[in-house]
Amino acid sequence: MRVIALEEHFLFQDLVERIPESARLARGFPPGPGLGPDRELSDLGAARIADMDRAGISMQILSSFGPGPDLLDGAEARALAREINDRLAAAIAKHPDRLGGFAHLPLRNPQDAADEFRRAVRDLKFCGAIVNGTTDDRFLDDQRFAPVLAMAEELGVPIYLHPHLPPESVRKAYFDRLPGTTGFQLSGPGWGWHSETALHILRMVLAGTFDRHPKLKMIVGHMGEGLPAMLMRCDQVFRAETAHLSRSVSQTVLDHVSITTSGLFTLPPFEVALAVFGADRIMFSVDYPYAPNQVGRRFLDALKLPQVDLEKLCHGNAERVLNLATAEA
Repeated sequence: MRVIALEEHFLFQDLVERIPESARLARGFPPGPGLGPDRELSDLGAARIADMDRAGISMQILSSFGPGPDLLDGAEARALAREINDRLAAAIAKHPDRLGGFAHLPLRNPQDAADEFRRAVRDLKFCGAIVNGTTDDRFLDDQRFAPVLAMAEELGVPIYLHPHLPPESVRKAYFDRLPGTTGFQLSGPGWGWHSETALHILRMVLAGTFDRHPKLKMIVGHMGEGLPAMLMRCDQVFRAETAHLSRSVSQTVLDHVSITTSGLFTLPPFEVALAVFGADRIMFSVDYPYAPNQVGRRFLDALKLPQVDLEKLCHGNAERVLNLATAEA
C-alpha cells in the first residue's frame, strides 16, 4: 500500500548561517545553525530514500524546521525564501515520485509571502506552505496575514501549521528556572509547542479567521496537538461567547483542520483523534528525522482498522488534501 508521510524535515545549514546569530538567539534557537541530527536533515537524496525504503514509506512531503526567512525582513527574507524553495524543488526533481514539498515564506511581509506562495505552488509544484508557529510574536489570526491565507484559498492548497519555540516573554514566564535543559524541552517538544499550536488554531477560530476565509485548509501534526481531547470542552466553555461566529468551535475546527500522526506512536491518542476527527481527517506522518521511520511504520502496521480507513490514513487523505497523484508508488 502507498504510504505518504507529511511532516518530514530537512535543513540547508549553509542557508541558515546567512541569518544573523542574534536573530536566531532572539527567537530562542540555541547557538549553531539549526536543531537536530545534521546528517539526516541535510540529506535529500540516496540515504533518505534508502531509509524510506526500509520502512516502506512511498513519499515524504518535506519542510524545514529551524531558523528561516520569517526571521528576516525585506529583500533578505525574499531572497532566502526563494533560495530554500528553489533548492528544495531541485532535490524533489531528482525523486519526483518519492518527495514533495511545502513552501517556505518570508512571513514578516505578508504580501511578499503570498507572492512566493503562488510561485512555489504554481511554478515549483509544491503541495502547500509551512508556517512555523508565530511570526514576529503574532498568530495567523492577525489581519496582516490575510494575503497569505487568501492565497492558500486561491491555490486550493493547505497550510501546515508546525510548532515553534515560544516568544521570549513566554519563555521567561513559563519555562525559565528549571534544571539543565528541561526548561527548553518543556517549552518545545515536551509540552509547550503542542499547546501553542492548539492555541494558534483556537485563536483563528475565535477571531473569525475561518469565517473570513471559508476555503482555508489547515494541517496540524502530533495527533492534533491536544485538540481532539479538548474540543468538546471548548464548545462548552465558549458556547455563550461565539455569537459572532457562524459555527461552534468544534465544527469550525473539523471543517478546516486535518491532523497527522507525527511523532506520537501510541494507541490512546490515536483512538481519541479517530473518535473526534474521524477517518477522513487523519493522515500518517513520522516527523523524520526527529522520529525514526521504522518506529512510525511499526505503529502503522499495528493498527487494527478497516481496510478503507487504513487506506485513507496511509495515502488517500493526503492525496485529496494535497492534490497529489493517486497512482500507486
